[in-house]
Amino acid sequence: MDSMMMGAMSKNMESMPDMGMMDMSVMQACMDACAACEQACTVCSTQMMDCSPACMNCADMCNTMMRSMMRMQGMTPASMMAMLNACIAMCQVCMDECMRHADDSDVCRMCAQACQACMDACMAMKDMMMASA
Repeated sequence: MDSMMMGAMSKNMESMPDMGMMDMSVMQACMDACAACEQACTVCSTQMMDCSPACMNCADMCNTMMRSMMRMQGMTPASMMAMLNACIAMCQVCMDECMRHADDSDVCRMCAQACQACMDACMAMKDMMMASA
């Protein structure tokens, strides 16, 4: 299913200015990391610890980032970069909050790791976009 979806998205992107040369495997990895982070943050937010608000916001941002990558129509390189930067920033806030509880909570530790993985995937996406520009 992933390869079919990536094929369809790739065709859509070819007609978009400055977006046709994107590496779809990097995009898929970023969407997967966003989905995993959204899930981890949602689980973590149910613990009702100090990190809960950051986790809820991060889950929403990761979901929005993932959905934006799935429907590329209307996106420009500048808007995609802004979205990636916002996702990285929100993941950083959430990770910092969860790391305060990581020694006492396996869930917070898992959430912080998911946030780091999402930030790394978003950075890889930004790097790929800058290289193909």
